[in-house]
Amino acid sequence: MRILVINGPNLNFLGIREKEVYGNKDFSSLIKMITEHGRKLGAEVQCFQSNHEGAIIDRLQQSYSQNVDGIVINPGAYTHYSYAIHDALKSLEAPVKVEVHISDITAREDFRKVSVTAPACDKQIYGKGLEGYLEAMDFIAERCKK
Repeated sequence: MRILVINGPNLNFLGIREKEVYGNKDFSSLIKMITEHGRKLGAEVQCFQSNHEGAIIDRLQQSYSQNVDGIVINPGAYTHYSYAIHDALKSLEAPVKVEVHISDITAREDFRKVSVTAPACDKQIYGKGLEGYLEAMDFIAERCKK
């Protein structure tokens, strides 16, 4: 099983920005946690982060030819307005796609309550902290068994 984890803008600043919202763990801790969980699942995990919308779209399109079984994506602020990322996700019919948000986006500013990318995914997980990534990976693993 191959899982691609994509993190959007500012996720590389975990542990630095808004600790009261995103916690104290830094980005490298998140990647380590994801990698270790991937090993437990017997999955090959690739992680990618970019602050640039086009780079995220390019990476999604690359996954098409890489036989990726699932994609975990935290589009960051692009969640709320990037129809281009929505379209890139929608074009990938084969893999299981899960949108993840560390914070509870439904309990924050009004603009964060709307996700234009979630309708292109199979599931959305929010408000579970970094553990949400692991839940997303578990969801992909269960779907791949079917």
